[in-house]
Amino acid sequence: MKTFIQSGDLITVPAPAAVKSGDGVQVGSLFGIANADAASGSDVVLSTEGVFELPKTSAQAWTVGAAIYWDAATGKATTAKDDGGSPATAHLPIGHAVVAAVNPSATGTVRLSI
Repeated sequence: MKTFIQSGDLITVPAPAAVKSGDGVQVGSLFGIANADAASGSDVVLSTEGVFELPKTSAQAWTVGAAIYWDAATGKATTAKDDGGSPATAHLPIGHAVVAAVNPSATGTVRLSI
């Protein structure tokens, strides 16, 4: 096909800040998991598909299938659609919980579906 470029499960973008391998990275409305460490402004490859263990808001219990969002301010996954502030503070939808997580817990398992 003439217009095909790539499958899209791995995307190379400029790192918005210094990132470590495995970090959640938000660039505008794009979200993925860093495949390697990268300095701010340098290229980083993001996985945009798959199942990942991510840091989560500890004081939340997750059920399988719960919608999960990314809170860029805290660098954590959350079930909260926003932080209660203005529309500018809405959290980015990133996927769904695929394993139940108790309250409190530091991590949750998320299938990216963005």
